[in-house]
Amino acid sequence: MKRVKKSMILSSIFMGLGQFYNKDYVKGIIFSLVEVIFLLRLPGIFENIHGLITLGEEPQKFVNGVIVQGDHSIYMLINGAITLIVVTLFAMIYIYNVNDAQKTAKAVKAGKKPLKLKAFLKEVLNKNFPQLMITPAFIGIVVFTILPILFTVLLSFTNYSSPNYLPPRNLVSWVGLKNYKNLFELDIWNGTFIKVAIWTLQWAGISTVLNYIVGMFLAILVNYKGIKFKKFWRTILMLPYAIPAFISLLVFRLGLSGPGPINNILGQLGLEKIAFFTDPFIAKIMIIVINLWLGAPYFMILMSGILTNIDAALYEAADIDGANAWQKFRNITFPMVLFQTAPILIMTFAFNFNNFNIIYLLTDGNPVNSNFKYAGSTDILITWVFKMTNDQGQYHMASVVAIVLFIFIALVSIYSLKRTKSFEEEDMI
Repeated sequence: MKRVKKSMILSSIFMGLGQFYNKDYVKGIIFSLVEVIFLLRLPGIFENIHGLITLGEEPQKFVNGVIVQGDHSIYMLINGAITLIVVTLFAMIYIYNVNDAQKTAKAVKAGKKPLKLKAFLKEVLNKNFPQLMITPAFIGIVVFTILPILFTVLLSFTNYSSPNYLPPRNLVSWVGLKNYKNLFELDIWNGTFIKVAIWTLQWAGISTVLNYIVGMFLAILVNYKGIKFKKFWRTILMLPYAIPAFISLLVFRLGLSGPGPINNILGQLGLEKIAFFTDPFIAKIMIIVINLWLGAPYFMILMSGILTNIDAALYEAADIDGANAWQKFRNITFPMVLFQTAPILIMTFAFNFNNFNIIYLLTDGNPVNSNFKYAGSTDILITWVFKMTNDQGQYHMASVVAIVLFIFIALVSIYSLKRTKSFEEEDMI
């Protein structure tokens, strides 16, 4: 065990030393290069960490009519976030280096010789091919998902807002949990957040369930034995999903607007015009109905494939037992379809919770609600976040809402996916 302990101690002192001790020169060089590069970047890392802690010390100034650039708090925040990720990845590699030194020492003790460069590359390609192929996706997730999340989390603990705390003219400061307290305690934020969150839950839940049920109903109808011209009906019912949603939403917005063609036709018929998008309740109903038009065909196509793969013997056995159509649907069709579509149903709920396009393109969150802070009657949380950032410059509060939204969606999705049996390897009984 002395070789194992000595290898681990050496790799703890400097990455790769334990591998060199065991004559595993290929891995030793790789780990040593990683640490050398990290050490060379150490001054910059310390500078970025200091900038993350202070968020700047000198704001932009005018000196004798000349602009003297100061510290930019947000750039420092971004650089600090990147540095935290880099340090975390280095720590993971460092731990892996120590564990690898332990494994290498055990292998050498057992009589195995470390691999040469060519043999090492061949083994990596053979045994670690999946990991190599996943690496580009992993890097993309770190850069385009983890970094923005980390940046948003850090931003939620600052006072970054317009016009008083907008760099480079002004510096941004850390305020701790103040923004979170304001969201839940101050009436000016609390009232808007609760009501918008309730509507967001209603919208996501109703639209997801409705799309799922109607999609299943259409799939069953299209696949019914007595239906003729099935290909024709499938094509027609698929068109709303095939047409880009952007076009459909704009057509609905123009057609159902106050002076639009639908209200013009109603006026010519002597009927009262309908406030499709100016009455809060009707506007919400229309959003759900239009989303049903766009989303139900997707579930219809998905479930049509599932229905055709259900064993006909199950229905034949049910007929022999005297089951009616409802009993066959409840005990055979629905469980089979739900088993295979449960993950998609959960992810559709998460998607609708953040469905920015349909709200923004149809109503832009309107009609206006004077009781809301920067939000309209049909705004959901994600469109409210957009308005706070794009229109009002309230980046700190928008970050808080975004984090709360992310935590809720993540918890609901994880819990729901764990509850479903769709990811279990055993067959459904």
